[in-house]
Amino acid sequence: MLRASALVGLVAVAYVGGVVTGVVGADDPPPKARSGVIDEAADRIVAKAARPVDRDALERAAVEGMLRALGDRWSTYYGKSEFTSFQSALEGHYSGVGLWLRNTPAGAAGSGGVAVGTIEVGSVQPGSPAEVAGVLAGDVLLRVGRTDVTTADVPTVAGLLRGEPETTVLVAVRRGSATRTVRLTRATFSTDDVQIERLAGGISRISVTAFTRGVGRDVARAMATAGQPRTGGIVLDLRDNPGGLLDEAVAVASVFLDGGPVVSYERRGAQPRTLDAFEGGDTTTPLVVLVNPSTASAAEVVAGALQDRNRAVVVGTRTYGKGSVQEPSTLSDGSALELTVGRYLTPSGRSLDGVGIEPDVVVPPGEAPEMAERRAIDVLTGLVAALGGTGRG
Repeated sequence: MLRASALVGLVAVAYVGGVVTGVVGADDPPPKARSGVIDEAADRIVAKAARPVDRDALERAAVEGMLRALGDRWSTYYGKSEFTSFQSALEGHYSGVGLWLRNTPAGAAGSGGVAVGTIEVGSVQPGSPAEVAGVLAGDVLLRVGRTDVTTADVPTVAGLLRGEPETTVLVAVRRGSATRTVRLTRATFSTDDVQIERLAGGISRISVTAFTRGVGRDVARAMATAGQPRTGGIVLDLRDNPGGLLDEAVAVASVFLDGGPVVSYERRGAQPRTLDAFEGGDTTTPLVVLVNPSTASAAEVVAGALQDRNRAVVVGTRTYGKGSVQEPSTLSDGSALELTVGRYLTPSGRSLDGVGIEPDVVVPPGEAPEMAERRAIDVLTGLVAALGGTGRG
């Protein structure tokens, strides 16, 4: 399964790069059994170290150390239970507090100007315990329960946030220079990642909060619900969308395209592969795509494709810039490695990794969300007027 973002249980999720479908890695040949230096060192440590240590903990530390040698912050190791939660999140079911998490790259600054290698909230699930408590995208996690997480990785923090429904956890976050602690009650729920709202002037806003399983189908249904003729146009709201399954991103883009390229990616040692939109999408209804700095991965694939194909006007603030593709590969004990296997390109050949998408109509960073919405509606109204109020027919 290729991902355009990595979701860990929805307590927490890391941005997924472009997950490709199926269970990728499921057909990988089992590694040859061999005893090497790592096994030998682990045996010695377990047998002779003054402080007792669990063999499983040593194995995890060894795997994580190997991943660090890659110098790739998106490659991740998941324990068996973590990987199960990760897969469930991609299917739209999870137990937790409603946070999607991301690593803030070392040497950069977080959205609050915070120095990094930290874990930052990528987005907050609508209606979740975290949203009710006022946690916002860009908040930096400092502590979960009694554990300092300022140097932890995403799977570790996700594990701390998970737990039985109705149990509580204290989470300390930093926003700018202010620190606050919130008490969150864990919950189990299924995501409703597509919502449609009727706005004034015959405009419909379709909001997509993540690219979990079935989102492409749900966007198609939302378009059908919007009815015909859609003279007011559509706002496709991808703000705070951390990504998800790449095939669902292609399905969403297909709702607004009639065939043609959506995204391409190249694996090591293989020819580039292009994923095309399905035929028969709506190519006439005026369309604006709304983005912000937390629009990432699969969401950037959709925005980039619609922008490159001249199908939509992109409005908002430059997106996150996650243009890498991750593929999970299960190990013999049910744990998994998720490795970066390539970079994706938009239809015009742009790489978004570390760059993001520059909107056609820029909303200054720091502006209230309502201002971005107003700007999107103004642009859409102008498009409709230019087309005589009848779409592109």
